[in-house]
Amino acid sequence: MLERYQTVRHEGKKEIVIRKSRFIGHIRPVETEEEAIAFIDEIKKLHRDATHNCSAYLLGERDEIQRQSDDGEPSGTAGKPILEVLKNRELKNVAVVVTRYFGGIMLGAGGLIRAYADGAVAAVEAGDEILRVLHTQVFVTIDYTWHGKVENELRGREVRTGETTFTDKVTLLCLPPLADTDRFISWITDLTQGQADIVQGDPVYYIEGE
Repeated sequence: MLERYQTVRHEGKKEIVIRKSRFIGHIRPVETEEEAIAFIDEIKKLHRDATHNCSAYLLGERDEIQRQSDDGEPSGTAGKPILEVLKNRELKNVAVVVTRYFGGIMLGAGGLIRAYADGAVAAVEAGDEILRVLHTQVFVTIDYTWHGKVENELRGREVRTGETTFTDKVTLLCLPPLADTDRFISWITDLTQGQADIVQGDPVYYIEGE
């Protein structure tokens, strides 16, 4: 799993007009190729009366899956520039469709490439770019006498935390970034003088800054 990657927060749509042609950029975060294809089919049905519904999607830790479609536009003038926008912005696990309603003015190959790239950029902006960072679940179980001190220290260090459970002891779910996991465990061990029961759980992604 990647320690961090750029993607979009949610599905988005934004329209731009270039020389009387309407270009509507649609974007959706996806986890599988099936999801990407379903999204493209959905937009095509929604805009079945459009001149073109050109698309691209990018999936995998190392962009293993890359697909594009010109949907009737001259070869290389639509799908490729959409895909290039995703790659240049280092986005992962996203699908984009740029719908065109022809306005009566020919754009030429260069004009089409710029227009579809601009449509893809508009879609990305509508989807709200985010950075997802991999964190590790670390369950820290301590006696009640340690609770206040540990919570204050976690707050002071701005360590992300999850649910706290109270039984005969207190268990705090701590979520340090994956790269800091070993340092965090050493620190919490020292802080509690070795009296904490520490269990490392599964990795999970969170949005940076939230």
